[in-house]
Amino acid sequence: MDPEGSRIEDDPDVKVMMAGSTLKKVKSRSWKKQRHFRLLEDAVTIWYKSRWAGKGHSTFSISEVEAVREGHQSEVLQSTAEEFPAELCFTLVFHGRQGNLDLVAKTPEEAKAWIEGVRKLIHKAQTMDEKERQDQWIRDWFQKADKNKDGKMNFKEVQTLLKMMNVEMNEDHALNLFTKADKSESGSLEIEQFVHFYKMLTQRDEVWKVFQDYSGDGEKLLLEELETFLSMEQHEGGQSYQLAKMLIDRYEPSESAKKQRIMSLDGFQMYLCSQEGSIFKPKHLDLYQDMSQPLSHYFISSSHNTYLLEDQLLGQSSLEAYIKALKRGCRCVEVDCWDGSDGEPIVYHGHTFTSKILFRDVISTLKEYAFKASDFPVILSLENHCGVEQQTVMAQHLSKILGDTLLTTLLDGQVPQQLPSPQELKGKILLKAKKLNNPEDCLDETQTDEVSDEEAEDAESPTKGNPPARKKSKLSRELSDLVVYCKSVHFRDFEHARSHAKCYEISSFSENKAQARAKDEGTDFVRYNTRQLSRIYPDGLRTNSSNYNPQEMWNVGCQIVALNFQTAGLEMDLNDGLFRQNGCCGYVLKPDFMRDGNTQFSPDKPEERQGYKPLRLSIQVISGQQLPKVNQKEGSIVDPLVRVQIFGVPGDQDMKETPYINNNGFNPVWDETLNFVIHTPELALVRFEVEDHDRASRNDFIGQFTLPFMCIQAGYRHIHLLSKDGIAIPPASLFVNISISELP
Repeated sequence: MDPEGSRIEDDPDVKVMMAGSTLKKVKSRSWKKQRHFRLLEDAVTIWYKSRWAGKGHSTFSISEVEAVREGHQSEVLQSTAEEFPAELCFTLVFHGRQGNLDLVAKTPEEAKAWIEGVRKLIHKAQTMDEKERQDQWIRDWFQKADKNKDGKMNFKEVQTLLKMMNVEMNEDHALNLFTKADKSESGSLEIEQFVHFYKMLTQRDEVWKVFQDYSGDGEKLLLEELETFLSMEQHEGGQSYQLAKMLIDRYEPSESAKKQRIMSLDGFQMYLCSQEGSIFKPKHLDLYQDMSQPLSHYFISSSHNTYLLEDQLLGQSSLEAYIKALKRGCRCVEVDCWDGSDGEPIVYHGHTFTSKILFRDVISTLKEYAFKASDFPVILSLENHCGVEQQTVMAQHLSKILGDTLLTTLLDGQVPQQLPSPQELKGKILLKAKKLNNPEDCLDETQTDEVSDEEAEDAESPTKGNPPARKKSKLSRELSDLVVYCKSVHFRDFEHARSHAKCYEISSFSENKAQARAKDEGTDFVRYNTRQLSRIYPDGLRTNSSNYNPQEMWNVGCQIVALNFQTAGLEMDLNDGLFRQNGCCGYVLKPDFMRDGNTQFSPDKPEERQGYKPLRLSIQVISGQQLPKVNQKEGSIVDPLVRVQIFGVPGDQDMKETPYINNNGFNPVWDETLNFVIHTPELALVRFEVEDHDRASRNDFIGQFTLPFMCIQAGYRHIHLLSKDGIAIPPASLFVNISISELP
């Protein structure tokens, strides 16, 4: 809450939003329609509908909005700039893959009120503590269920609410709780009484049992009892005493308990649901790895055909796709360049019907957004189909727009024996493309400006038929000169690379070629990747922008494993899971056995490497909390089950699941233990997925969370679930008890 204790509802900008405004919603130059927008009483939900007619309306929550852009800061509003002045325009940008909402107000004052109001509401949502968030969540439900808006809720309304909340409860039990909460015996609950009802409803026996095990009197945890719990169950070791003091200060709601250094059940439950109680080691969420090793020693978050928002044949090419990828921590983006009709190079998926955008606009977007999510270098992977003239235009745009940000010379002028580190390249953009010479050579004037495609990578083409005959392609000197540490070359074989290749030479492999090499020459591939970068891209037949499993490529140390970021699903969950650590900076240090040029490591025979130590992972899946409804049909309630998958070296791939629970998405209890053996923990990812069991058809996805095995905190932990799009869906979570031990 703000220091003055003022209510956000009293803010003048928020008041304008609550009163409502008629704004123009703009989708294109030809699609512009009036919509009435207003902020609902909960100060969280924005409601809108077309004019005043009809019943249909839409809503979204402030928590879904990532940012507000003022003026003409989207492709749509730029295209209509002559029609709508900048001071009337603003764009709501959503988390995940949801498209922007471009709006035009009637007056500059109204636009300003919405821009500032939404920003204040976003700030408030981000700065709420656990208790405020829980209270807000309860109030939201009250508002939703209080159909006649009289500030009270009768038993019938409460029953409707329970259905909405995904809970199947027999009438007697519900009535019993209702009567207990209805202190005034008025037959209805006001908001405070409803909060009490909700607390009774969400009382968690499984948390209470753990609390009881460590509490001397069953009422409270003394400081030393909490310390014992942290040391015995949570494996916090020597820091348990300091941590116990900090947790009481941070999560105990009762001031008098805080003073006496004790923790109540409420405080204990809040701790377990917090960041410290989560499955992910808090220290690993921050930048914690050594960033001073050569680039080839890191996995690098990478996007394929970054300009596409949809499929590979008809989809829209968009600058927004670059913004979304860069904001997710992506550090290698791709540009496909073709000659434009007016001398300006264009970006699109060649020989397809995808729309076209200007190369210079892509580079301007890169300049603006490259380092918003991470300071570490961005690699611009250029697939160049332009003639020499427009290549020179590209070189001019790169130099002019990016300026010093573009790295165009060797860092120390020396012939590099190894690639520079992410630390040394902070704030720099590296161009990956073909080059006429080597970066350490002074260009000999007699040198030809032709480069054989034998030397360059195979261009990706959406229609991979017979490969064209090798031909000479002309390369612009100016463009060639901008390539330093990422010179694209054709890959022959590992032996040739070992004896001839330079560390700055990079080759691209289609997923199929990479898979074949990984299978037949795993150790050679791992060694190659200790010194050189390799880029993997999806097969040309994946025209629907589906993805391959990146884990197979990480298993042999490939750094730039390019995925279609626009496509939600398992493969992007793995990518998000791996790169969630280390400050989401887009670089993750490979395990030591993948950084040693003489390594013996093979993903197929992990037991042959030095330091081989398999681990047992035991996961007791205890319960779930407030899982979202999948089917919005009246009265439908989920039958949830939990599936745990291990991704890693082939021998570690595994999947186990709990039985499903009938009709309970609110507080299902499984109490089921799943056991796994992990041979290469350093490469393993663990994915928790909750599904709605369906006898007749495929199970529906409810939520998931994926993380590296090495980032797991053992003990009693909550797993905060994410939507298909990778966005938090609070308060949906799983409660688990995890133990990790060495195999006897």
